[in-house]
Amino acid sequence: MLDRRTFLKTAAVASVAAPAIVRGQNLNSKLQLVGIGCEGKGWSDINAMASHDQTAFVGFCDVDLSRTEKVRKLNPDAPVKQDFRELLEDLGDKVDAATVSTPDHMHAFIGLDVMRRGKHIYCQKPLTHNVWEARQMAKQAKKSDVITRLGNQIHSHEFYRTAVHAIQGGSIGKVNRVHSWCAATGHGKSFHISRPKAPEAKPETLAWNLWLGVAPERPYGGWNVYHPWGWRDWQDFGNGALGDFGCHILDPVFTALKIDKAPMDFKADHTGMNDEVWPAQTTVDYTFPGTEFTAGEQLQITWYDGGRLPATRGSHLPAGEGLPRSGSLFIGEKGSLVLPHVGAPKVYPDAKIEKVEGKDHYHGWVDGCLSAEQPSDGFAYGGPLTEAVLLGNIAARYRGTKLTWDPEAMKITNHEDANQWLRRDYRDGWNIEAVS
Repeated sequence: MLDRRTFLKTAAVASVAAPAIVRGQNLNSKLQLVGIGCEGKGWSDINAMASHDQTAFVGFCDVDLSRTEKVRKLNPDAPVKQDFRELLEDLGDKVDAATVSTPDHMHAFIGLDVMRRGKHIYCQKPLTHNVWEARQMAKQAKKSDVITRLGNQIHSHEFYRTAVHAIQGGSIGKVNRVHSWCAATGHGKSFHISRPKAPEAKPETLAWNLWLGVAPERPYGGWNVYHPWGWRDWQDFGNGALGDFGCHILDPVFTALKIDKAPMDFKADHTGMNDEVWPAQTTVDYTFPGTEFTAGEQLQITWYDGGRLPATRGSHLPAGEGLPRSGSLFIGEKGSLVLPHVGAPKVYPDAKIEKVEGKDHYHGWVDGCLSAEQPSDGFAYGGPLTEAVLLGNIAARYRGTKLTWDPEAMKITNHEDANQWLRRDYRDGWNIEAVS
């Protein structure tokens, strides 16, 4: 007897030639999905996946039941749970894959469980909350042999694909320097820089213990202090502006230049931080090994957030030329390319760019699950990209200190104290086991 995963692969191949016959005879040929995290980005992920004609959502999970109204309408017969483990256990082999759209701190706990059950997974960026977790997610994806994709949907966008094609095609020559930036601040979603002195009682619809998950225990606080959006500001739960936008804006940099090695060193400056929230503005200088698309043996990439912009001196931009609020500047040997987030790339001096058609990021993952073909930005790619982002946040904790990195040993070699931030201590009952 064929197991369900083998059947799906076979059905998907057959459906290329005769989709009507396959779906008519085998109603279960659709990819059976569960959505974990159902509102905000969760809803947009679920809704986008549901638009694929070979998907069917068979279950939903959200720790806050007040945020499940939209998904209930999508499939009124599907079970809705607050604990994803209960949902997956109840559905068993009826589930093929899951979307995970939760706060950063729960990505690894949920994602590893999903993959250990043999389910394909689409997980929001950043892939994890810390570097050790990113390593575990990439290892488990390979071990479980599942189809994965990072939720950096801009990877598939026309503008980013066009920029990648232009750079790899030599439109600006070998790249000497890269600047990437975003307008978002490291804190500003919760409007708090310390914990509320008089936390409010949680709403009845919210399972606060499940929301906290792996993180240290603390009171609910009040609406948006942490839940539903304020969590990004807080070090225990999110990763600030760099964590929010780094995997988006640095994605075409990594893809265009084929960066497949970890940064050699990194150093951060910022406007100040405490032990609770991320800085309002941060700058991180990275040194990466050079690639076939860079001019030197090393490449400097600088990240800016909180509205900071790079200087354009040394580039090919004319004096007084403005930069977008968020984006990247690639400075090459014979030209420079500006790539807004999200906007059409432009080459200086003026040059025509061949447009590359965009793809549907969500449908690409579904197609990969059905055909057993891994999309280009699975966890083998998303893990190292996330690691680079998270290392920048470790540097922020040691302002002005250049930290050197040994990726094989997973160790910061010149500052022993900094290694404590590569992973975290987990709350009792929420431990994450290493992938063997």
